[in-house]
Amino acid sequence: MANRDGGSGSLGTLLAGAVLGAAGLAWWMLSESERRRQRKLELTRYSSGDADAGEALEAGDDGHPRREQDLQDKVHQLNQAIEDVRRQLEGLSTQGQN
Repeated sequence: MANRDGGSGSLGTLLAGAVLGAAGLAWWMLSESERRRQRKLELTRYSSGDADAGEALEAGDDGHPRREQDLQDKVHQLNQAIEDVRRQLEGLSTQGQN
């Protein structure tokens, strides 16, 4: 019986680690996207000498630059994959307890 408790604890630790790791990765990806967008905006303004040069970036449907939208889509896909893995791990955990 103690073996099962240890297994569910390990499963919980694995699940928590996966979620935290994915959240950290998503945060890093978003911050990198913002940093690159800001740098590109600064370089564009510097090279043209125009304060409104940032509007020259190709914008998506929501007004954000296309690359940022692509990155947000990837983060959303990553979060969905994490949720799927979490459900699968929970399913394995409940099967192991039976």
